[in-house]
Amino acid sequence: MGSFAENFEDLEVWVESRRLANLVFDHFETLKVFGFRDQILNASTSVMNNIAEGFDRHSKKDFARFLDIAKGSSGEVRSMLYLAEDRNYVSYSDAQPIRSDYKKLSSRIGALARSLRK
Repeated sequence: MGSFAENFEDLEVWVESRRLANLVFDHFETLKVFGFRDQILNASTSVMNNIAEGFDRHSKKDFARFLDIAKGSSGEVRSMLYLAEDRNYVSYSDAQPIRSDYKKLSSRIGALARSLRK
């Protein structure tokens, strides 16, 4: 596993997931709709944490499985951003770039998982 990174912090997908989690926090951490807020914050955090946890398992099979979970959490954040728009918790102009970046990240996570399974 060390052939492409020494630490999870060296992975571009982890760096990007951290950046995006911070954006989600910036938009929603003060939202008073607590169930929604907690769900989207947890999902955004889950992306970066599953990348980290999977990497530190030191098994390609485990890492790929955790990447699948991270990819799923990325989809969850994207889905919740639509609902956030519908409920006027965030504007389209704020949500769309984050959603687009999560979609790109999801593709990159999926590609990394596929490469580990080869």
